[in-house]
Amino acid sequence: MSKQRSITILGSTGSIGTSTLSLIGMQPEQFSVYALVAGGNVDLLIEQALHFRPTVVGIADEVCSITLRDALKGTGIEVVVGQAACDNIASHPVDLVIAAIVGLAGLPSVYAAASVGNVIALANKESLVSAGEIIGTTAVKNRSRLLPLDSEHSAIFQCWNGWGGHQENNLENQDMTEVSHICLTASGGPFRERSIDSFDSITPTEAVKHPNWTMGQKISVDSATMMNKGLEVIEAAWLFDLPSEKIEVVIHPQVAIHGLVYFNDGSVISQMGTADMKTPISYALAWPDRLCWKPQQLDLLAIGRFDFYQVDQNRFPCYFLARDALQDGGVKPAVLNAVNEVSVQAFLEGHLPFKNIATVVSEILSRSIDGDVASIDAVLDVDARARVVAFEYIKANW
Repeated sequence: MSKQRSITILGSTGSIGTSTLSLIGMQPEQFSVYALVAGGNVDLLIEQALHFRPTVVGIADEVCSITLRDALKGTGIEVVVGQAACDNIASHPVDLVIAAIVGLAGLPSVYAAASVGNVIALANKESLVSAGEIIGTTAVKNRSRLLPLDSEHSAIFQCWNGWGGHQENNLENQDMTEVSHICLTASGGPFRERSIDSFDSITPTEAVKHPNWTMGQKISVDSATMMNKGLEVIEAAWLFDLPSEKIEVVIHPQVAIHGLVYFNDGSVISQMGTADMKTPISYALAWPDRLCWKPQQLDLLAIGRFDFYQVDQNRFPCYFLARDALQDGGVKPAVLNAVNEVSVQAFLEGHLPFKNIATVVSEILSRSIDGDVASIDAVLDVDARARVVAFEYIKANW
C-alpha cells in the first residue's frame, strides 16, 4: 500500500470490530482510524477511542452518551449519539468502511456508505439478505465496492480473481461463462452429530459454544441451526451475481477449506486457512494487496484428513428454509431474516425451544406478508411487520 488508509468501523466493539482493530494496531503506519461506532458497549468504546484516537466516535444508545462525552472530553474527538447520527457516519468519505453491525440494524449504514461510493468490507450479511437489490444497484450507481468479510465469501472472492460479480466496475477481466458453480463450506456447528431426538433439550449455553469459531451469540445460534449458511447462500447470490443452483454448500468439520470455485474447464480453485477471522479481515484491509501480520499457518499434517458431508434436512431445516426464500424472492428473504432474528432472541431468552426456531420461521414464511423491497424504508417496513407477527406467534404458542 502506497499511503495510509483511513478506516471507519461500524460495530467496533463486536468480534469483527475488535479483530479489525487488533490488525490495525499491528500496522499503525498503514492504517488510521477515522471513526468508531458501537451500539451500547460504552466502556470498550471509550478504551478503543482513547487508544486509536479517531476523528469521530458514535454510540447508538443515547443513555450512554453522558459517560462517553465525559470520558472523551478534551481529546478533540467528536462524539455523535443516536442511531441516525451513527448511520450517517458511514457516509463520511474514507478509504474503507468495515460494516460489522449485527442484524438488519446495520442496513441503513451500509446503504449510506454505498450511496457515497465508499468501499465497504461487509460482515453484515443481513443487509444483502433483506435488501440485496437495493444495495447492489446503489453500489453500482455510485461505484462503491463490496469486499466480503465472511470467511466463505472472502474465499470465493479470492479464488475468483478478487472479483465481486454484481458490480460493473469489477467486470473488466472476467468471463461469466468460465465458472460452473461455487461451493461454500460449513462446519456443521456444535450439533452436527448430536441425536436429533435430544434437540428439545438444547440450551442457549450449548448453542453458543461453536467448535471452531469465536463469535457473538446470535451468529453462533445461526451456525448451530445452519441458518447462517442459508443466509450466506443468499448473500453469495447478490455478491457474485449467481443463481441459487450455482451455489453449493457442503459440511466440512475441519474448516480448513473455506470456499471453492469450479470452472468449466474442470479446474477447481479453493482457499484454505485457519479458523481465524483476522485472515479475511486482513485481505479486505489491504486489498488488492495482502497484509503481512504473521498469523498461525495452516498445518496440513496436524489436520491429517478432510471430510465432507451433505447438509441433512432433518437436522438443519433452517438452511433449507433460507434456500427456499431465495428461490421465492420478493419479500421472502427479508421476512426470513426478521423472523429468524426474533426467534433466535426468544430462544436465547428461554422463551422458545431450539428446534422450534425452524418451526416459527416456516410458519411465518407460509403466511402472506404484503409489501415490497424497492426501497430501504419498504424493507424496514416489511421487517417490522414480520417481527410483530413472529413475536405474537411465539407468545401464543410457547
